[in-house]
Parts: sequence; structure tokens; C-alpha cells
Amino acid sequence: MSKIITTYTQLVQDSQEYGSDDEHMVSRATFDLEFDGEVYSNCTIDIKQTVGSDYNNGPLEISNLQGYEGPNDWSKLQYNTEILYRSLIGSQGSCINFSCGSSNIRMLNNTFDIKRTFQYEVENNSELSGGW
Repeated sequence: MSKIITTYTQLVQDSQEYGSDDEHMVSRATFDLEFDGEVYSNCTIDIKQTVGSDYNNGPLEISNLQGYEGPNDWSKLQYNTEILYRSLIGSQGSCINFSCGSSNIRMLNNTFDIKRTFQYEVENNSELSGGW
């Protein structure tokens, strides 16, 4: 077993540049990923949410990871990305906090410069899969 460390450095929330439209909000998380002592800088993963869905528990689609193709545990990466997103936005959000009754609020191109680190174990022969 090896360890993956992801250090998220930025989240751009609901950006037309990344594919947001009238039906879906697309956000992009940028992070550095470390595996076996090698650092892959500026990796990205997109987060897609239906416009008008609940920020706290509405379904999120997590895209394929860009910038790293080695061993990984997709479910752990997806979970950590979702935790990061919801920790910044919604009623639990430390940066944009929406309370009950405000689910129709939409603010485009919010950029959060952050430093949030997650780590998890991964099999050396596991593959990255999942996402859209």
C-alpha cells in the first residue's frame, strides 16, 4: 500500500469557462497530488451540480482527474473533493454560506484560494476510473 496526498489550492465555483450553463453549474478544483514521493502539480477535477439543487446534499458529478494517471482510489478522491466543495459552499460553507430557503441563489465564477490537504491509502496496482 502507498499513500496519496492531495493538497487542494483553488476552487472556482460555477464557471462558464468550465462548462456551466442554464442546467448545470460546473466548478473546478485545482490541487497538487503526491504519490511515492513524486508531486504532480496543478491537477484538476471538475464538479458538476444541477442548477437549483441543494448545495448541502444535492447530487454532484465528479469528472475524471486531469494531470495524473497513476494508481489511485477513485471513490476516496471523489469523496474528498465533495467534502472540500461542500465545506466551502452551502449551509456548512466556510466561504459562502446559504441558509434554508435560499437554494435558488446562484453566484458565478467565485474563486477560493485555499490550502486543504487529504491523504489516503492506495494499492500500487489500482487504477483511476470513474467520473464523466
